[in-house]
Amino acid sequence: MSKPVLGLVTVGFESADVWPVFFESLSRSTLKPRSVVVIDNSLQPPRDLSTFYKGDLTVMHRPENPGYGAAVNEGVALLPAECTIVVMCNPDITFEPETLQTTVEALLTHPTAGIAGPAVINPDGSLYPSARAFPGIRVGIGHAILGEIWKHNPWTRRYLGVYEGDDVRIVDWLSGSCLVAKKEAIAEVGGFDPGYFMFLEDVDLCFRLKRAGWRSLYVPRGRIEHSGGHSTKSRMADMVKVHHESARRFLFRLYDRPVYWPLRQVLRLGLALRSVLARVKYRNDN
Repeated sequence: MSKPVLGLVTVGFESADVWPVFFESLSRSTLKPRSVVVIDNSLQPPRDLSTFYKGDLTVMHRPENPGYGAAVNEGVALLPAECTIVVMCNPDITFEPETLQTTVEALLTHPTAGIAGPAVINPDGSLYPSARAFPGIRVGIGHAILGEIWKHNPWTRRYLGVYEGDDVRIVDWLSGSCLVAKKEAIAEVGGFDPGYFMFLEDVDLCFRLKRAGWRSLYVPRGRIEHSGGHSTKSRMADMVKVHHESARRFLFRLYDRPVYWPLRQVLRLGLALRSVLARVKYRNDN
């Protein structure tokens, strides 16, 4: 197997506190990217990131903040043509030294796999459910009804991606905190849908890849730690609204056949109502 040429794209937003740790972990990787592109969506330009990373580094400042997916697409376009594998990740993660090597090797071993993701570890050492089923009606309803009273029911296990062991496996979708993709697969589907500002753009990407014949590969022997939510903790009420808008966009794509028109209208109304109630509850609790 020829050595893959990696490019890495990461999108920052008010990420000054995480850049040093992110780049330090990247510098310890046994498989390093040929080129790194940072798209920073903060209002103010980031500090000189070359003090943290000595490799080929491009930094683009986008204060108008086009959203995560649109920023990643721009970053991928800036990578050198020889980069055949693309790492797309948040900056609030740390790589274990073997993570990129392990994940890339698994991806290249599976001809139909277009995208892969490592295991995601929470700061407390627990495993985050990063490899899940598409949130369709049957799985979603089963999880919603039984999730609290029967935590290990099959719908909740599928919804949350409850997997045991270290075997590589095909899943529906992978957490966007760290995705490793074949560039040809990403190009075939046009990258992320820029219509998502944030939330569910990873679900949508994996869904469109599956429709195009590519599969999503979960690689639990590769591991990252994800601190999570550093850019949204101060504006959670607003993020609830964005999350529900993204959910509507994805479900309308999942159920896009004409026969599903009545279902889409029910989903539209239900998600709008749930969004309002969730925001009211959040504001009352805070």
